[in-house]
Amino acid sequence: MKKKRILLIDDDESLRRIVEFNLTEDGYEVVSAADGITGFNLFKNENFDLVIADIRMPGMDGIDLLNRIKTISYDAIVIIITAHGTIESAIEAMKLGAFDFITKPFSKNQLSIIVKKAFEYGRLMEENRNLRRMVQDRYSFENIVGKSQSMEALYRSITRVAMVDSSVLISGESGTGKELFARAIHFNSSRAQEPFITVNCSAIPEHLFESELFGHRKGAFTGAVSDKVGKFEAADGGTIFLDEIAEIPLHLQSKILRVLQEGEIDKIGWVHPIKVDVRVISATNRKLEKLVSENKFREDLYYRLNIVPLHIPPLRERKDDIPLLADYFMRKFSERFGKVGLHLEKETFKYFEKHDWLGNVRELENTIERLVVMSQGNSIKAEDLPDNMLHPKVESEGIVGSLPKEGVALDEIERDVIRKALELNSWNQSKTASFLKISRQTLLYRMKKHKIG
Repeated sequence: MKKKRILLIDDDESLRRIVEFNLTEDGYEVVSAADGITGFNLFKNENFDLVIADIRMPGMDGIDLLNRIKTISYDAIVIIITAHGTIESAIEAMKLGAFDFITKPFSKNQLSIIVKKAFEYGRLMEENRNLRRMVQDRYSFENIVGKSQSMEALYRSITRVAMVDSSVLISGESGTGKELFARAIHFNSSRAQEPFITVNCSAIPEHLFESELFGHRKGAFTGAVSDKVGKFEAADGGTIFLDEIAEIPLHLQSKILRVLQEGEIDKIGWVHPIKVDVRVISATNRKLEKLVSENKFREDLYYRLNIVPLHIPPLRERKDDIPLLADYFMRKFSERFGKVGLHLEKETFKYFEKHDWLGNVRELENTIERLVVMSQGNSIKAEDLPDNMLHPKVESEGIVGSLPKEGVALDEIERDVIRKALELNSWNQSKTASFLKISRQTLLYRMKKHKIG
């Protein structure tokens, strides 16, 4: 395992030798400098995991050195050595970004403890940075799959929206990926390093809404055994995503409006309002305009939420995206379950294109996960598909539509159905017969009867 490198900067030769010896004994690689200028030049030209510097040195003191180090590397970890008479300066160094300070005289044990804490802090910070990078990569615009015209237009919109702080209202059916788009907007905005808080408004009992959203103080009501931070307060500086916004009770909508207008929340049991800086992205699968007209949703809140409207079309309206999405989910689940190389057979995929996907992208994802889990060979065949895809149930009302009051000839309906079935199956008579649940001979007879083809 590679040794951690420590840069030790101190003009006291005796102390420097002792500290260098103790740190080397603890298993670290130590590079020493007798003054701030030399130490700073070493820092510029080499890589160090930790800097330990005295606060009082000729030429360049510890404060000046810290400022210069932070200019080059804001994440650099610096421990300041100070005497009792310079503790105020050490506190100033902490405000400027030093990790901690250690007061002379100090023992080997004290030094070991503070250095270990510094490296543990560095490890946690690196983990945090890596996690943030992973999240940002996952929710980059490139990872939102789709090439249809409607999706291309949506990409252009969210790219622009991410650059500003306006409220966004995302509409679309369940399963279209509204939260994915909300996360993409947040993690590509100036708030990306701050919290992204999701609230599923349809899952919160009505009597708990106010406490969940705005928090409460201990003893504010029966059962409030401790202070609670609400979702808006937790999202301070970042973004709050209010999923299924239409489910928020009417009497609480004015409080949401207050956050949007004043940047304030009223915490239950607190006398004074609390300032918050939160971007609001909301989503719904319902027609908010209709709810407004029925006085079930505040009109003023609707207009505040709907500064930037984004609509995600259902999957059945963008079938060009199905191959891309299917391929993406196949690779995702094949890798997850150790079935690399698994693929959908061409004949199988035709059923994907015909299916209506009423559950949208979520249904497609779940279907492919199930197929991958249950697969036994290197490919997924038509017979592996769920029954609702192989034998879709057709509502007669959906085929016939509304019948005219004056009546209609049954032969006309039969002729239209046969013609549409032939078109749907590229005029392949065998497939059309199978589609209509009749024999090929019966189909040919009826085609001749209606003079089709």
